[in-house]
Amino acid sequence: MKRTVLFAALALASSVAFAGSCPKQMKAIDAALPNAMLSASQMSEVKKLRAEGEQLHKAGKHSESLVALNKAKGILKIK
Repeated sequence: MKRTVLFAALALASSVAFAGSCPKQMKAIDAALPNAMLSASQMSEVKKLRAEGEQLHKAGKHSESLVALNKAKGILKIK
């Protein structure tokens, strides 16, 4: 029983940690966009991934949100 409670607590803590990093990732993308040297198709892809990441974050799907946001950051070449 203690293991189950511990596992549930750890799962909740990790999802809260993911939830907190999504907005930071979105801010980093937003800050990099005005100075980004990207083609029109790359810019479109970054904006699509950024919007997808925000939508997933709002839906509570934080790990999926981070995947989309990290793809956008990869195109922008930011860490």
